[in-house]
Amino acid sequence: MSKKLVWYLLFFLVLVLVFFYFLFRGTDNWKSKLPVISYVQPFHFTTQDNLPFTDRDMLGKVCVVEYFFTTCKGICPKMNTNMRTVYEQFKNEPDFMIVAHTCNPETDSAARLKVYADSMKIDTKKWVLLTGRKDSLYQIARSAYLLDDPKNNVEKIEDQFIHTQFFALVDKNGKVRGQVYDGLKQNELDLLKKDIKELLAEKSGTANFANGVFNNNP
Repeated sequence: MSKKLVWYLLFFLVLVLVFFYFLFRGTDNWKSKLPVISYVQPFHFTTQDNLPFTDRDMLGKVCVVEYFFTTCKGICPKMNTNMRTVYEQFKNEPDFMIVAHTCNPETDSAARLKVYADSMKIDTKKWVLLTGRKDSLYQIARSAYLLDDPKNNVEKIEDQFIHTQFFALVDKNGKVRGQVYDGLKQNELDLLKKDIKELLAEKSGTANFANGVFNNNP
């Protein structure tokens, strides 16, 4: 190969690199992004203030999702102590929210969740507590947030009980991102906080909707 041809090829390569630099400069397209592992599905639950809360209320927010119950004496207090460090770090971010679902709706009415929220002294616009039908709460935990094994759905719903220390992370467009995070491990909490920062910095795209709800297509 002649030197002239080599120089032409190098010159062409430089032009291509410059082109792509200016094409993606100022965008997130050149960055390695957190993987999409699932999608928010349609739901309708009730907040601690006895108000409706649906999947659409998460639109435009980076959300950390957990499951707990108010009478838990085991992992839940530790989980929520750790979740508070997430809350304190991001509570002033306008596009951030924690969405906590009860896994014991037979006990955790809206009124009981309100008492629990008051005892935690949290801003429930930033850390919302949800109750609802048990089958709906459990279905979305397994199929959308991946916080429990779907195989556990084979039993009667009244005999099921989800008790998980894992958190899920949802971006502004209803996509579950990153991984499932162990809320009892400091290194995974640190990773969660890092990933929250990354999603907050992402520009909101156009959410995928079908019939007014999040679509399960990328």
